[in-house]
Amino acid sequence: MNNNNFDIRPGFLSIILHAHLPFVRHPEYSDMMEERWLYEAITETYIPLIDVFYKLLNEGIFFRITMTLTPPLLNMLSDELLMERYSAYLGKLEELSEKEVVRTKNMPEFYDTARLYKEKYNKFRAIFEKLNHNLINAFKYFQDKGVLEIITCCATHGFLPLMKDYRPSVRAQIEVGVSEYYRFFNRQPRGIWLAECAFHRGDDKILSDYGIEYFITDSHGITKAEPRPAYGVYAPIKCPSGVKVFGRDMESGHQVWSSIIGYPGDPYYREFYRDIGYDLDFDYIKPYIHESGLRLNTGIKYYRITDRSSSQKEPYSYQEAMKRAATHGGHFIWCRERQVEYLMKHMDRKPIVVAPYDCELFGHWWYEGPDFIYYVLKKTALESKYVSLATPSDYIDYYPGIQEAVPSDSTWGANGYSEVWLNDTNAYIYPHMHKAAERMISLADSFPDAEGLKRDALNQAARELMLLQSSDWAFIMKMDTTVGYAKKRVKDHVFRFTKLFEDINKNQINEAWLREVERRDNIFPEMDYRVYQSSRNNK
Repeated sequence: MNNNNFDIRPGFLSIILHAHLPFVRHPEYSDMMEERWLYEAITETYIPLIDVFYKLLNEGIFFRITMTLTPPLLNMLSDELLMERYSAYLGKLEELSEKEVVRTKNMPEFYDTARLYKEKYNKFRAIFEKLNHNLINAFKYFQDKGVLEIITCCATHGFLPLMKDYRPSVRAQIEVGVSEYYRFFNRQPRGIWLAECAFHRGDDKILSDYGIEYFITDSHGITKAEPRPAYGVYAPIKCPSGVKVFGRDMESGHQVWSSIIGYPGDPYYREFYRDIGYDLDFDYIKPYIHESGLRLNTGIKYYRITDRSSSQKEPYSYQEAMKRAATHGGHFIWCRERQVEYLMKHMDRKPIVVAPYDCELFGHWWYEGPDFIYYVLKKTALESKYVSLATPSDYIDYYPGIQEAVPSDSTWGANGYSEVWLNDTNAYIYPHMHKAAERMISLADSFPDAEGLKRDALNQAARELMLLQSSDWAFIMKMDTTVGYAKKRVKDHVFRFTKLFEDINKNQINEAWLREVERRDNIFPEMDYRVYQSSRNNK
């Protein structure tokens, strides 16, 4: 493998993929629709990316990329029940793809695509079995090989700025995020993805207490820092606590995210919204949708985006799409080179272009996204004269001298602050969340050395609070997607926490009920409720 010419090229590109899903696990149901979020992400994003990374290594290409694997996602990927259910889900896809090859045999416009699905699902099965149903093993392998840096996240993707009045709650989200990372990877995380890139002044001190070296903000977290950073978002800043901050580059973001100019909108890429789960005869598709008969996406789609002005979709061609993915990968790198070419004339150090994205964009929403990543990494490593691939850790090791500044409060949601997670669709959840946090802190302070059943109940109360604090529920309500499910999750966690709080204080814990709740909400098996003790906030 080549050494990525790390010291030769005048600039750096840091691609960061934020892999996160809310903790969704329902052993009480045989076919829970929302569990499919995980199964779809595994099939369409995580395994394809694993395949890309293996491919690059097999080609002798050294690359550097960063990924968040959030604690909820790690807990689901390591859960035996969910992985058994995923295996069955993948088996259904394999079966359906085989039927599709037969059904489309005399339909030349679809037949090659049907064969593609069959081949891919068989390949994904082979990868899944090779990893003994544990995808975390693959990501750990890539990190150990030195091509991937995995960073952590808040315990349940909690939105920290809206917890600012309950500092032990903020600290608990960070402490559990760090400890869960260590549990899975047996090492200290160097970086953290603050949920929704949401930063509140002072949170960096807590990160420093737990050994975190850097985090990511949206661009205005850096450009509105005090004092104003000399290099904008093209070099990190250092908080007074010593924690470094990297800002998102807007240009590379728009090229991928924008619904108008973004690569995923190319007419030759696969259309997300035309799926055989809705298009084909009900009796044919029934075994592959929800057991209630509700039509769902299967992941098998035969049309390309086509011209936006046309209501008639054209058949999809994987070969044509791959040509576009290669072209777009080359264009993306060309644009980063032009940025570096300009910036190097105005900086006394090498600029870093930080390009963070939701991981699930690549493959799930943008089918060709993993192939785009492949071409970007390969072309940068082998062809670029201006840009080296780097992680944020690489950069702070390379440049220990970093300007000190205080980043601005910020998020990466619409309009840049908290309005996505606090508005008229979801504001009602916060009084419940805050009251539960206040009560959890009081429980931890009141029972500093609980044992036996009481300790189990206290640990479960901590889990219920953290699950309630997930930013995903507020986001779903704002986006008006699976609102009923998000509301139910909020109600369930509020109810379970409140019952535990009251039972603990009365010393009347219903063990049978507690064990059932533990069975359902089994996240964080090593939870220690004392993370909520007020004394820890004086650390």
